Amino acid sequence: MRRCYSTFKRQSNSNHTPIALLDSFKSIQQTKQAHAQLITTGLILHPIRANKLLKTLNLSSSASISYAHQVFDQISFPDCFLYNTMINAHSLSPTSSHNSLILFRSMIQGSGLLPNQYTFVFVFKACGNGLGVLEGEQIRVHAIKVGLENNVFVTNALIGMYANWGLVEEARRVFDWSVNRDLYSWNIMLGGYVGTGDMVRAMDLFDEMCERDVVSWSTIIAGYVQVGCFMEALDLFHKMLQMGPKPNEFTLVSALAACANLVALDQGRWIHVYLDKGEIKMNEQVLASLIDMYSKCGEIEFASKIFHYERGLKRKVWPWNAMIGGFAMHGKSKEAIDTFEQMKIERVSPNKVTFITLLNACSHGNMVHEGRGYFESMASSYGIEPEIEHYGCMVDLLGRTGLLKEAEEVISSMPMAPDAAIWGALLGACRIHKDMKRGERVGKVLKDLHSNHIGCHVLLSNIYSASGRWNEANIVREKIEVSGRKKIPGCSSIELNGVFHQFLVGDRSHPQTKQLYSFLEEMTVKLKIAGYVPEFGEVLLDIVDEEDKETALSKHSEKLAIAFGLMNTAPGTPIRIVKNLRVCGDCHQATKFISKVYDREIIVRDRIRFHHFKDGICSCKDYW
Repeated sequence: MRRCYSTFKRQSNSNHTPIALLDSFKSIQQTKQAHAQLITTGLILHPIRANKLLKTLNLSSSASISYAHQVFDQISFPDCFLYNTMINAHSLSPTSSHNSLILFRSMIQGSGLLPNQYTFVFVFKACGNGLGVLEGEQIRVHAIKVGLENNVFVTNALIGMYANWGLVEEARRVFDWSVNRDLYSWNIMLGGYVGTGDMVRAMDLFDEMCERDVVSWSTIIAGYVQVGCFMEALDLFHKMLQMGPKPNEFTLVSALAACANLVALDQGRWIHVYLDKGEIKMNEQVLASLIDMYSKCGEIEFASKIFHYERGLKRKVWPWNAMIGGFAMHGKSKEAIDTFEQMKIERVSPNKVTFITLLNACSHGNMVHEGRGYFESMASSYGIEPEIEHYGCMVDLLGRTGLLKEAEEVISSMPMAPDAAIWGALLGACRIHKDMKRGERVGKVLKDLHSNHIGCHVLLSNIYSASGRWNEANIVREKIEVSGRKKIPGCSSIELNGVFHQFLVGDRSHPQTKQLYSFLEEMTVKLKIAGYVPEFGEVLLDIVDEEDKETALSKHSEKLAIAFGLMNTAPGTPIRIVKNLRVCGDCHQATKFISKVYDREIIVRDRIRFHHFKDGICSCKDYW
């Protein structure tokens, strides 16, 4: 304190002013000392000094915006710059954005000042951040009155306001009417389409752009990832590398997400090499994306190595969440819990995503006691109120273990209405544990609450089929057909030499179909000799003949993808498969035998988790 004061004293005795020190201050206490010196020297009356002080207060992470208001209120005649500083400060927070409008009204009514282009930019930002569209349209009238309706900064802010509220048609009208448009105008409009998931119009606009920068490319790539079009995202990323600007960290985060979802390990590795060459600086979010990519591509050990190697980039929660989530999806529950405990030691604050990944880890590891403890600690120890996703994790955890009654009690105790995913988790558990009575009751609740939810009807139909109640199963299936809705078909994919090959159940569209089915027949014979017995309970159609049942099982998409991988890769090469649905019991059993008979490591990622098959054993220990 004395040192800081003496520094001020030397400054005030020289030709310099205390304001020159503000940029170096890290705490609000130091800034308050600067404020005191400005008052005693009379420099607080100077607009530039006062504005600098306010900016320091608002931009400092430890500063209080209420204190900034006290400073602002003490200034007798604040100018436009000071008003803009305060309006901008409030515009950044949804909880205080209404103060931006109050200040704007004070500016034009109380002080008689004329707002400039920056004033409108900041107020429109506040409207987009939570204030509201109606207020924004009132502000637009004022912009027209002062002749700024065609100012490019003002129109860009207006487009952004409408886009933030998902009103892309209104945003497009402003965009089309704009006399002056710059690259930022195009990027905001592009972001508006991406924000609503309208990738058709987003791509049309992208193709119209005469100039594209890294923001344009990153936005369109992120948009395709957002809607699940991962192949399209990677195709655009490759085009960007050939003809676009140099990608930045945001581009790579999206590209890595696409690789993760496609299990495109080779392309993900290339991006990692690109990073290691120093083309782009590694940060916490890129590190988290790398960990996620390697985890989802089956390389959990390598993901862990990266996590531990980059010690300096673990101050934020994102890499920790990615690592805990990676361990969870690979069934390494103990490692996930150990990572969380280390996170506590290093005093990294968890968030709601942390607990979703942690509870998933407990679910995959049959750790009911630990799961209950972490769920209860959310609010009591960390001040995080459980949301519907956390309750869903608990229902899944209890349901998998067979504690169906307790799982149903969790649903009854929820402070919010359960959604289809919650009831679906319980219904899925009823199928696993063959609790027909509870399954029928839960299925009825689902039909009453979510009559159009196709997945729930399919689950109920499968429960009837598994117990041989074909009439009830057929009735449910007929209702699905009458509704015109179709269930998601089972699809498995494999990447070979950068090319993705996809297979549906009974698929005969692949160019190698003839060789594939011939190989499949030979494979089935070898598996039977090794002791494989088909699990006919997984046949969900009313088929009497066992040979026909066996044929139906042999055509499941993951078996086709694995057979294709065995045909087209060298002996000893690991095979990586992605399945869009939960792997069935028969395919799980068959893959264990395949791994032993063909001496291959087979890594299957289904909708729920990873399965590492080796020497006839699966990493999930038959608990999934």
